[in-house]
Amino acid sequence: MITTVLFDLDGTIIDTNELIISTFMHVLGRHFPEEPYTRERIIPHMGTTLEQQFRVFSGKEDVAELIKDYRTYNNAQHDAMVREFPHVNEVISKLHQRGIHLGVVTTKIRPTTMRALEMFGLLKYMETIVTVQDVEHPKPHPEPVLMAISKLNVDPESTLMVGDSAADIQSANAAGVKSAAVAWSLKGVEVLSKYNPDYILHDMRDIYRVLGWEPEKK
Repeated sequence: MITTVLFDLDGTIIDTNELIISTFMHVLGRHFPEEPYTRERIIPHMGTTLEQQFRVFSGKEDVAELIKDYRTYNNAQHDAMVREFPHVNEVISKLHQRGIHLGVVTTKIRPTTMRALEMFGLLKYMETIVTVQDVEHPKPHPEPVLMAISKLNVDPESTLMVGDSAADIQSANAAGVKSAAVAWSLKGVEVLSKYNPDYILHDMRDIYRVLGWEPEKK
């Protein structure tokens, strides 16, 4: 029985997709105007750390300046471009009301994580938040999920990790928890299915079915 649900943030409960893509295109276009950076080139790498993504895109090891520019632009555009995915607040509220332990495991830094959660009224439900700044090895390594489990003092076998990227599923599977991929991921269900998630959520309310609750009317 699932008693704990951990959520990725970007692309899972908060729709930051257009913000992230536009930020990458802005920064890469500024630094590498000769390179044709497109949405299709950026999307497959979303979910990994900024360092990993910029090293792939730039071919450089030192990407500190790119990350600085990314965060400056992203911070300025954040509130105007982020959205909450459908039914997220109602589902997380109900999980909290029913005594489910809740947490966030993300490759974002803590300030922007807290900002997004506060913006949509979700912070009050989260018992633990693990960001990229809290771990030595980010997702897809199991450390972030294991850290959340340790902080909550819960059983991995009764824990579900929900995410929109291969890194989320790989981290969950390696940590010994159940994994759920969201069908609204820009990566697509077909791609995420290759990483063997235990569940596919086509609607956030599908979590009720995973928990064995009566299905909600849609």
